[in-house]
Amino acid sequence: MGAQKSIHAGKAKIDVNVDFTHKLCASLMLPPPRSTGSPLSLLIGSLCFKHPNLFGGSEKLDVSWDKGLYDSNVLVAYRRPRPEWLSQQCFVIQHSLSPEIGVHGVPIDNFSRSGSGSVNLSRLSLGLDMSEPASSKWSSTTSIKFEHVRPLNDDWRPITRDLDGFPVTCSGNAFDSMVVLKQESRYAKANDYSFSRVKYLSELNFSMQIEQGIPVVSKWLIFNRFKFAATKGVKLGPAFLLTSLTGGSIVGNMAPYQAFAIGGLGSVRGYGEGAVGSGRSCLVANTELTFPMGMCMKSFRIAEKILRNQRGALSFGILIENKMMEGAVFMDCGTDLSSGRHVPGNPALRQGKPGSGVGVGYGMRFRSPFGHFQLDYAINAFQQKTVYFGITNVAS
Repeated sequence: MGAQKSIHAGKAKIDVNVDFTHKLCASLMLPPPRSTGSPLSLLIGSLCFKHPNLFGGSEKLDVSWDKGLYDSNVLVAYRRPRPEWLSQQCFVIQHSLSPEIGVHGVPIDNFSRSGSGSVNLSRLSLGLDMSEPASSKWSSTTSIKFEHVRPLNDDWRPITRDLDGFPVTCSGNAFDSMVVLKQESRYAKANDYSFSRVKYLSELNFSMQIEQGIPVVSKWLIFNRFKFAATKGVKLGPAFLLTSLTGGSIVGNMAPYQAFAIGGLGSVRGYGEGAVGSGRSCLVANTELTFPMGMCMKSFRIAEKILRNQRGALSFGILIENKMMEGAVFMDCGTDLSSGRHVPGNPALRQGKPGSGVGVGYGMRFRSPFGHFQLDYAINAFQQKTVYFGITNVAS
């Protein structure tokens, strides 16, 4: 499983979290990791250092490091105290290293997984986040950051082209640089109906994000990227229906890695990351019905029966009342709105991605003192099945 420990050193606090549980999920959905000859390459964990009063004026310093099987992320955030009626400022420096699977990944196993396309991204960003004073339901954040993106191969060497010989950057060089001005607004109506993700998304949630590339230097990227997400929850007796719609579009100069990737957990379940498509635009709809496990779950595989169109689907019931456990049935669908061909190099067409897809399935949500467990079983339009397993809010 894993372990978590908090260490107090004076006023500072250090959180150490080592996690072994995600290895099972990753081995089911992703190709085997690259062998590095070190057992630490299979370790997943995080290290967080917090200081609430760095220079004696209530300045806050947060330093975090997260490591996965395939990626790592380092974040340094410094916050200065300001009156509540003024925007709160946060200086951020971040560096991440991760495989670029969503656009350059190759779909395998009937699009249920995405293999490596031998393209990895090293991202360095630094800038300022400004959060406006929140009203009862609205919040707004503005940020301006410099970003430096360098594509790497599996040997961590800089590259300018993918395996098919197409450019992986917009500039044609070994890196892209840009200054990005981002504005994000959120509306949320609180709701605490369920311990699962409904609790955190609230009953009604809407967010809108706009990014503008500023041409400080002629060779830097100039683009406008728009993204929105809307979520609505409706209580149906003891059950809860959650629907969401997300989409976006980008115009102007863009690199292939900036395309919207469709497919995977959090998008269209039953498909690998980006296996549905990758385009300049996207639209993804999700519907999930959660219900207490005390309800008699007849025809629990009804979602699978929709796609398989066969008789005799397995049915069973669970009659034990358990408020700590929920069942769920869901349906996800997504499309690139026929914009995949407008991405430089047209990686989606070269990899045979369909451009649209539907996934259905069912799952369970279980809350325990050790954390929140989630198990999903999904099947895509190509009859390929995928199991997703996750743990969140691990107790210390």
